[in-house]
Amino acid sequence: MQARLEVGRLPEAPLDAAMAFMALYLPQARALIAGEDTSALAIILPPAPKAHADWRRTLARDLARDYAPKRANVIAARPGDAREAMLQFLSDAHGLTGHYCEAHE
Repeated sequence: MQARLEVGRLPEAPLDAAMAFMALYLPQARALIAGEDTSALAIILPPAPKAHADWRRTLARDLARDYAPKRANVIAARPGDAREAMLQFLSDAHGLTGHYCEAHE
């Protein structure tokens, strides 16, 4: 089963956003992916400027490494069809892990 962690608003500055995520959401992400019934975790972040991409890729990569063979991916998407399609794709792609993906409407 793919667990989902939906993250609300984060600070605008990349370093502040990364710090806020680590403080407020990382413990929850780790608890979700460590769950016995969880085979994958999808973290859903709000869209952000390109300057945020590095910390988001690092988050996806490091969670995937730490919890292998479970899968971890991070997406940036607004609610809607594109987000749901991406989440369904990740759920079905059993070899895909450690990626940061941005949905475009």
